[in-house]
Amino acid sequence: MTNRCRLVLIAPPPETAANDEAHLEAALSGGDVASLIIPDYGQDEVSFQARAERLTPIAQARNVAVMIAGAPRIAARVKADGIHVEGSLEELADVIEKYQDRMMIGAGGVKTRDDALQYGELQPDYLFFGRFGYDNKPEPHPRNLTLGTWWSEMVEIPCIVMGGNTIASVEPVAASGSDFTALCAAVFADETDPAAAVAEANSILDRAAQQVEGA
Repeated sequence: MTNRCRLVLIAPPPETAANDEAHLEAALSGGDVASLIIPDYGQDEVSFQARAERLTPIAQARNVAVMIAGAPRIAARVKADGIHVEGSLEELADVIEKYQDRMMIGAGGVKTRDDALQYGELQPDYLFFGRFGYDNKPEPHPRNLTLGTWWSEMVEIPCIVMGGNTIASVEPVAASGSDFTALCAAVFADETDPAAAVAEANSILDRAAQQVEGA
């Protein structure tokens, strides 16, 4: 299917029960996942690297690209596929200059159209609209959805829009024309079956793509 919105997973915070290899393995067994983003969540460098070392090979074994958020050196050490930058324009420019010849570079922390255009001028591999850990409502944040819709119509650089804490939240993101939708709590919450959650998300994304093609 052309222009099908794809799923990105955000690794859960280290203090949650779902922060283990088994939950990630299960999630990735549920269907198509384009990428896994592993945020540092304020962990110290040693602990974050240990967590990244556990999770990265699990995703890569399924051809899922791994993006490390918050620590370019750790991304290089664990042989991740890319670096997710949640910093200033200067930080993003520095990481792009140092690493983009061998790794993907994504940009987050974008809150306005002006931000998006300035970050986009640096040619990252994607823009991320949303904040890690703030998917605490059933639906995507309206601002992120609006930015994703506008960006997708204007610019060729792909964008990821953070969904809500329900699987159904991928539907409005797909309808916005955004390239990717990201989930964390909806997949890695307590008593959630990660494999079933990812399978359901992909079913919704398949239907959304069919509706667009049939329109």
